[in-house]
Amino acid sequence: MKTIKTLIALSLSGLLVACGGSGDDNTSSPQMGEFSLGVSDNPSDAKDVTIAFKQVVLKNDAGGSISFNVSDSGDFKQVNLLEYQGTAVETLVSGQSLPVGEYQMCLYMQKSETPNADSSFVKTIDDNLYGLTTNSNGSCGGVGADDADTGRLFFNKKFTIAAGTNSFVAEFDLNSGLQDPHGNKDYWTLKPTSVQLHNNADVGAIKGNIPSELAVQCETAAGGSLFSHAVYLYSDATALDNMSDFRSDAVVSPQIAPIASARVNEITDANNQVIGQGYEFGFVVAGSYSVGYTCVAQNDDPDVSNNPDDAEQRFFIHADKQTVTVANGTVANGDFAGTL
Repeated sequence: MKTIKTLIALSLSGLLVACGGSGDDNTSSPQMGEFSLGVSDNPSDAKDVTIAFKQVVLKNDAGGSISFNVSDSGDFKQVNLLEYQGTAVETLVSGQSLPVGEYQMCLYMQKSETPNADSSFVKTIDDNLYGLTTNSNGSCGGVGADDADTGRLFFNKKFTIAAGTNSFVAEFDLNSGLQDPHGNKDYWTLKPTSVQLHNNADVGAIKGNIPSELAVQCETAAGGSLFSHAVYLYSDATALDNMSDFRSDAVVSPQIAPIASARVNEITDANNQVIGQGYEFGFVVAGSYSVGYTCVAQNDDPDVSNNPDDAEQRFFIHADKQTVTVANGTVANGDFAGTL
């Protein structure tokens, strides 16, 4: 089954304060901080992507590790990532005190290759339930769950908890990180390194509308009866004709690979009446971007190259918007024009 590939974001924030009394007493007391960790998502085309979180481990430069059990009353903390879109966040760890310094982070999940609603799973649009697993396990600085049904998701880069206020967001890139069943496998797989951490002080958001006439134009150009509407994020000044799909092979210039994608969702008013269609990228590093809209995101398979000439899986970006400038802590206007 093909799916709109997406970003999932984990947001963590720390409020750090100096411990101890005033004057020289501070020199003998380590600086400590509050640590919080949450999860958020721009949704895929699946109906439900649930991760059963078990443990969060922070490894510091001194060789030690700090572990947080994130279970709910003895049960794993199941989070349907599709319920937390844009900037919405579900908390995993909150208000934990830890020393300032450099860290690496590992997240541990229960994995299952068989459909199990009490574990990690994916439910597709047709209500079929699949197991969700990852191919990594092992410790994080000597700490971590070693059970056979435990998977490890980890961050390659270190991050710094500094004195003062710290806020971070970690994004899971499901465009290349979440794989649907292949070959004789009947379960979904999450790559363990499909995550990046950003300092929240350096990120903003993009939010925009998709006019109904633009969607109709795209569907007419695509033909057929199956459509998945999405917006793709690209680096600055990426021309429409150069906007590529997600693929495992390197993109050849002048084509430009996308950074992320977000599903187009219904916009409702206070009375829950649909008043339009829109999208949102919740966590974007400050800078200038281009965005591209498509109605055939279901044809974008990250394991192969898809293009407008494909006979069976035709993929194209239908419309673009240039110079979308993201500033720290702000929401950039990503509205698309109504006609081409």
